[in-house]
Amino acid sequence: MSHKICIIDGHPDPAPEHLIHALCNAYSEGADTGRHAVERINIATLDLPYLTSQAEFDTPPEEPVLTEREKIADADHLFIAFPLWLGAMPAKLKSFLELAASGNFFIQQSTSGWPEQMMKGKSARVVVTMGMPDFVYRFGMDAAATKGLERGVLGLSGFKPLHHTIIGGAGELTESKVDSWLAFMREIGEDAV
Repeated sequence: MSHKICIIDGHPDPAPEHLIHALCNAYSEGADTGRHAVERINIATLDLPYLTSQAEFDTPPEEPVLTEREKIADADHLFIAFPLWLGAMPAKLKSFLELAASGNFFIQQSTSGWPEQMMKGKSARVVVTMGMPDFVYRFGMDAAATKGLERGVLGLSGFKPLHHTIIGGAGELTESKVDSWLAFMREIGEDAV
């Protein structure tokens, strides 16, 4: 079955040598092989402001975010990849997600008091790379950035199922290990998971 996939490349630096860009490209190649429709959001190319008030969060965003978030709305599956910076996602990616969420996009307040999930029926995968070993991030840091994104944005807004891939020691990966990760991204891209 063919899916519509939105890939969010969350690395704020457009330099092509970053592992995140290669992982997103490999996932896209796999999705193409699986005959899925792919849209991309490249955080590095966007000129983004930061939200500073509740009034701004209550208002739909301006361009380019308004158009970019439609790629999320149209997708069946969301793939988000980012490098871990200071224990969290880069500020530019967080800013994009906050802006995209504004104006009741991901969730909408309801009369029951519990937010209405606007992304029900969509699945997601989060890929996080880091310099530290993955077990330190998982157990020493409780995988906080991944859990925060999965529980605070994706899960709350209705994405299900949620999957994640954590790649530790990214700066020390051998060429064969990088090739192995790229092959894995192509495989899961083909399956749209």
